[in-house]
Amino acid sequence: MFHIEEELKKLPKEPGVYIMRDDKDVILYVGKAVNLHNRVRSYFRENIGRGPMIDKMVSLIARFEYIVTDSELEALVLENNLIKENSPKYNTLLKDDKTYPYIKVTVGEEFPRILFSRTMKKDKSKYFGPYTSAAAVKDTIELLNKLYMLRTCNRSLPRDIGAERPCLNYHIKQCLAPCQGYVDREQYREQVAQALEFLNGNYNMILKDLEAKMKAAAEQLDFESAAGYRDLYNSVKQVSQKQKITDSVGEDKDVIALYQDEREAVVQVFFVRDGKLIGREHYYMTHVSSDNKPEILENFVKQFYAGTPFIPRELMLQYEIGDRELIEKWLTERKGARVHVRVPKIGSKEKLVELAAQNAKHILQQDRERLKREEGRTIGAVKEIAGILGLDHIERMEAFDISNINGFENVGSMIVFEKGKPKPSDYRKFRIRTVSGPDDYACMREVLTRRFRHGLEESKELEEKKLGPEYGSFTRLPDLLMMDGGRGQVNIAMSVLKELKISIPVCGMVKDDNHRTRGLYYNNVELPIDTRSEGFKLITRVQDEAHRFAIEYHRSLRSKTQVKSVLDDIPGVGPARRKALMRHFKSIEEIRSASVEELSSLLELNRRSAEEIYNFFRKNYPTALDNQV
Repeated sequence: MFHIEEELKKLPKEPGVYIMRDDKDVILYVGKAVNLHNRVRSYFRENIGRGPMIDKMVSLIARFEYIVTDSELEALVLENNLIKENSPKYNTLLKDDKTYPYIKVTVGEEFPRILFSRTMKKDKSKYFGPYTSAAAVKDTIELLNKLYMLRTCNRSLPRDIGAERPCLNYHIKQCLAPCQGYVDREQYREQVAQALEFLNGNYNMILKDLEAKMKAAAEQLDFESAAGYRDLYNSVKQVSQKQKITDSVGEDKDVIALYQDEREAVVQVFFVRDGKLIGREHYYMTHVSSDNKPEILENFVKQFYAGTPFIPRELMLQYEIGDRELIEKWLTERKGARVHVRVPKIGSKEKLVELAAQNAKHILQQDRERLKREEGRTIGAVKEIAGILGLDHIERMEAFDISNINGFENVGSMIVFEKGKPKPSDYRKFRIRTVSGPDDYACMREVLTRRFRHGLEESKELEEKKLGPEYGSFTRLPDLLMMDGGRGQVNIAMSVLKELKISIPVCGMVKDDNHRTRGLYYNNVELPIDTRSEGFKLITRVQDEAHRFAIEYHRSLRSKTQVKSVLDDIPGVGPARRKALMRHFKSIEEIRSASVEELSSLLELNRRSAEEIYNFFRKNYPTALDNQV
């Protein structure tokens, strides 16, 4: 038994990290302290104006633990690691966990390459960035390789020179082919040096060179080459215009400011590299304490720079933060060079911070509108569907679909929508085990039986282990089961649920003759739905997603094994007759339902062959497939 009062007396007066846990041993909060004894005890004193959120957290604490460190700096690093690992409910958290793209030039190689990288390593390469757009980075790399005809292969040069034939890039004049020895090391590295000049922002020489080549090609009536140089010229000009000068000194710095409302905060970061504003990004901070912007900013700086590989020489902040000197020391150690954390008060730097704050405000306001619209598309649409069906509450919806090719490789898909949004982590695939041939009803029965039986078994196991439903993959049952079809599919689902003694509402998503959704089938009645409503659009998204997921799974199986048609097993039906049957009847279901007379009406079939086909289906696949609404 953990006695808080007794454990408080044992706290050491040393730096370290403390971890607060609830009665289920879930981590509520992680913090650091110069003096663990004083800091942890402060939580259990009478209310001293620390705010309702912290009061709520303290009321949930069942026990705490701590880790002693040698210094406050070690405690800072450990605190960051534990917060990132556990995402405690009452820590102010950086919502986005992004990795930024870099342009990597492998200058340590004999024949360097320009590569896309998500990490910045301490190697012999040169890195440019970070950039905020991966697409822009890839476009820039493609442009540079095209401009300077640099290699993109992974061959080890000069060891592999002449070992293989030159690749396509050489033949389309986009590589100098150092792999063949067609260019020496010095000439190749001159091209690399020009690419580095480009990445450093020196565009004028490149633009003049491209303009001269464009005019020369036009004078020689080589209009194809002239058009190519023109396109390259326009691309370089576009890239150069995106670079906005913000500082004549040419330093690397990040400008950081925030805007907060009653629920969350947005932090805006401007990335300035070599004196140029290369991009910006915003981040949401959740679990923010009311009206304590410096604390939010401090939490952001610690969490963001614990994860980013590049640290600039200067951070320009909107507010003074509590651990400024400690954070400067930590960042300096991480970078291996002096890092300054400053709060500009006057001049252009202060104006830049103000601009970042204004951007943060606009982003939060715009996102409020976007979230409002998104809520209409999701939660609002779910409420609309619940209203049509007369249900009190719907949060989780599950939909199923069957996919096969001519009766073979039957597969089933289960997709999940929660609060109107897809939840791919809960999607499941089923490879049909007990059904051969084109029997969608039997396949659906198997899929549903396996899904819900597995859920019941898993729920029982978790209950024995005293674990919650979040530890299971099938444990949580849907509030609504949505079947892709009408009465037939709904009846299959209801019979399965009845056998397993599970009570879940089931509706069918009924389609018209053009395969478009027209309404919902529920309680033996087809309910119309306004095709312009958000509820209708959500139903369509659910249907499309279930179908897409099943088709993708089926394709993956087809890529692993050759898929054959059920028609291959019918005696006397060769390629020509198979082709004629599929051309005339469109599907296996239509062939199975056809009479002998309809089959024999085909020129490619005589009556004997028609009877063989008819009898084959009656013997092997007697289940009706065409009785849907």
